[in-house]
Amino acid sequence: MRRRLAVVAARAARAVRGLWPDRNPLRRRVDRVDALIASGLTVAFLAGAPLAARTTGHMAFSAASRVAHAEQSWHQVPAVLLASAPSEMGASAAARWAGPGGTRRSGILTVPPGAKAGSTVLAWVDADGRLVSPPLQPSQVRAQVVLAAVLAPIGLGSLLLCAGLLAHGALGRRRLAAWDADWRETEPQWTRRR
Repeated sequence: MRRRLAVVAARAARAVRGLWPDRNPLRRRVDRVDALIASGLTVAFLAGAPLAARTTGHMAFSAASRVAHAEQSWHQVPAVLLASAPSEMGASAAARWAGPGGTRRSGILTVPPGAKAGSTVLAWVDADGRLVSPPLQPSQVRAQVVLAAVLAPIGLGSLLLCAGLLAHGALGRRRLAAWDADWRETEPQWTRRR
């Protein structure tokens, strides 16, 4: 186990040393630019991830709070089932309820499994008496905020990783072209071809 940790630590140290600017004559300018881009993207992620998490968490909280505020006028009304519900989870059945001003409304409700026709269940309706889903609970608002705050740094990291890979690929093509030019110059000296 200690040997594995030593190997991992040595590889990490080597990778960090590879990013550090030095006077190595074998390191080309394109290699230094590549290391500089990787370092810059790492710093951008480390600086931007907390900011992205905080900003998107705040935006998610604002949006969910607006939705929860708009849903405050929703309320439950008794609804009479017009047909019996199947005995499976997530069953639905036709129901009728009274809307504002005593108007009769009807629709399909999700009801407990096996609910009988003529029984009464509670249905969520808006101010106009239209059928709606249950309003957001505070725990759901918190869950949306946490999800947004967690996904924002992941999205930022993915974006920066893609940018880094694109830059590395472009610099790799430039690096290969430089190596090819150097080899065309050096190869005749090694193979004695003129």
